[in-house]
Parts: sequence; C-alpha cells; structure tokens
Amino acid sequence: MDGIAQQALDAFDRAVVLAQGWLLSPAAWSQFALLVGAYLLAVIAARMLRPRLARVLTPDPDSETMLARARRFVLMFLPLLLPLFAYAFTALGEQVTRSLFGSGAVIAFGKRVFLFLAARILVQQIVTDPFLKFLGRFVLVPVAALYALGILDDITAALSESVIELGNISFSAMALLRGVIAGSLLFWFGMWTNGQSSSYISRQPMRPAIRQLSLKAAEIAIYGIAFLLLMNIMGISLTSLAVIGGAIGVGIGFGLQQIASNFISGVILLLEGQATVGDYVELDGGEAGRIVKMTARATILQTFDGRWIVVPNEHFITTRVVNYSDAGSANRYEALFSVSYDTDINLVPDIVAAAVAAHPDILDDPEPPDCELRGFGESGVDFAVEYWVNGIDDGKNKYNSEVLFLIWNALKAHDIEIPYPHRVVEIKGSLPA
Repeated sequence: MDGIAQQALDAFDRAVVLAQGWLLSPAAWSQFALLVGAYLLAVIAARMLRPRLARVLTPDPDSETMLARARRFVLMFLPLLLPLFAYAFTALGEQVTRSLFGSGAVIAFGKRVFLFLAARILVQQIVTDPFLKFLGRFVLVPVAALYALGILDDITAALSESVIELGNISFSAMALLRGVIAGSLLFWFGMWTNGQSSSYISRQPMRPAIRQLSLKAAEIAIYGIAFLLLMNIMGISLTSLAVIGGAIGVGIGFGLQQIASNFISGVILLLEGQATVGDYVELDGGEAGRIVKMTARATILQTFDGRWIVVPNEHFITTRVVNYSDAGSANRYEALFSVSYDTDINLVPDIVAAAVAAHPDILDDPEPPDCELRGFGESGVDFAVEYWVNGIDDGKNKYNSEVLFLIWNALKAHDIEIPYPHRVVEIKGSLPA
C-alpha cells in the first residue's frame, strides 16, 4: 500500500509540472482553443442531427416488430451524440496540432475528458438495468475518470504487482478485480440471454416436454460457456478443470448414483413425452395427482386437495405409471345402481342411458352411455351405466355424483323403485307377554 501511495504522489507531481508547462506554452493555448472549437462544433452538429435522427428512428408506438425494437434500442443512445462528436472533432484537431507543433498532450487530455463525459451520460441517462447501472456507477465511471487523468496505467501496474496469497494459491489484486467484474458481467449477460432464449423457445410450436428440455439445455449451455469464459479471463487453466471434472464424475458414479439416475430419467421423460406437465398420473406406490412441474431431479404432483407430492424421476421409469390424461384425456367411468325386483328391467337401460346422455360433459365418442345388467342382488337387480368424459372424476369435476343424480331423477320420473335391504325375522315359539 505504501508503494501505491508513493506512485500516486509521483503522479500528482508530474501532473503539476505538466499543468505548469501547459499554461506557459503557446502550443498548449492553441490546443485549448481547438478543444473549445471542437466542443462548440459538436454542440451545433448534435443540435442539428438529434431531432432528425429522432424522427427517423422513432417507430409506431404499437409496433412490436424486430425492426421497431432495434430502432427503439438505437434511439436510446442519442444523448451520446454530443460527447462522441466532440471526441471525433478533437481527434481531428489532435492530428493538426501534432503536425504543426509536434505535441498534442492538451488535446489528448480533452479527448479523454469527452470519453469520461460519454461514460457518465451512458450510466445516468441510458442504462436502466439496476445491476448494470450499479456497475457503471462504481466501475465504469471511476475507470473513465482515472483514464482521463492519465493515471489508469500506473494504478493498473500497481494492482498487478500486489500479490494476494491464500495458502498455496497466489494471485494479483488486478486478477481478482478483473475476475469479479468480468464474472458479474458474464453472468448478468447469461441471465439476460437465458431470458431471451426462454422467451423465444416458449413461443415455438413444440411439445411441452421438448420445450422444457430445450429450456434446460439452453440454460446449461449458456451458463457453462459463461463459466469457461470466466476461467479463461482469470487465467485459470482448463486442464485443472478437467481433473476436477474427472473427480466429480467419480463422485457421481459412487456417491451420487440416485441423483444421476433421477437426472437421466428426467431427460428420458422429457424426450419421450409419456408424461408431461398437465397430465394426471397415478404411480404404483399410490401417488396420484396432476403434474405441475418437472425438474432435473424430481416431478411435482399436485393432488386435488392442494397437496404437492415430490416424486423422483426414476419412479416414472422403473415402475408402472397410469396416465389418465394421455391419448386425448378421454376416460371411462361407471355408476352403479339397483332397481326393485318388481320393475320391468327391460325398460331400465334405455331410460338411464338417455338420462345420462343429457349431461353436457358426457361424450358420444368413443362410445355413448351404455347401461348394463350386472347381476341379481339380495335386495334388487344390479345395473351399471358406463360413460366417457374428458378429464378426471375428481377435483372440480364430479361426474359420478352428477350422473347418479340424473339416474335418481330418471327412475323417480318413471316410478321405478330403488330398493334398500330387506330382512325377514323368524321368531320361533310364542311371543313374550
């Protein structure tokens, strides 16, 4: 730290000597004049060009095409016209002063100042993302200020010479700072890119399972590339990563078998599409519910009473799974009922089938309602009506209850008795007094 302080003092002394030289030099005054002229010319050019560019770049407010979005993006950078024009005109002036006087230190300083102003405008007026604004305020603007003062190289060299040691690992403060800044930018860019790719993939016409797999693959690829780039920026050899990867592979093979199995099972599920988000499934273990989420490790089922069941993906591959929502989500159910032995049972099938068919959710395809004689019970004749519906008879859909109401009303309307158990009690001997 003492070395950095001494370098800062030396830089300050050099700046004082340089300022004295500028104040007493005719070449310096001519460069000041060129700076002022370049700035005034930039002001005039920006005032003339900015309204014209704004009219050309402003799209229709209701337009959401790619061209309209690109024009809105370019329109945000119009506040940079003034400092960039000033920088360009100053660069031309620098060529003139170097050809006439052989020196351009003052005008070069002006160029760096205009770049500093451009950085401030970018952070204050253009950047809207909170994270990027934070980085711009505490990284970009200070770096631009140090560059404008001409001491950025000295500070960079001092940070590169400062070595931080952690056990057997040593690295420079500059490498650490560069890694933090680059890592922040890379993973922010990864988040932004992942959001854009997710939005694009979600709009494509594909099966939900393939869409989920594509989203996961894109996310892994984006963050994997960001991680490798960060390792390269920080100067970490990828050979060491290969050794670490081999060790992780051995750990997965021995200690993380179930996690690896569930991950691979999840990929197979997404590729095959035998069960996907929205399906109602029932497993051999008795777990049943609608799939609300599929992750790399497990599948989340939501029961109709609001509970969530976390089922490892391996269970969908190694056990029997009943998918009630597959093949068009049409399912067959049956409602049981009985009639009295005094009934003309030849009339019952037509009466009940017609009554059930009147339900708005009962399907005619693949089959219309069918009433069948099932047997002769102790108290009555047993029937069952089979019907097809889209969906599951649970939760918000109570098909069987509604069908039983229809059967009850239809039988009552035709004076058909629904029996209840009768018992005959035989008393031997005389009744007690």
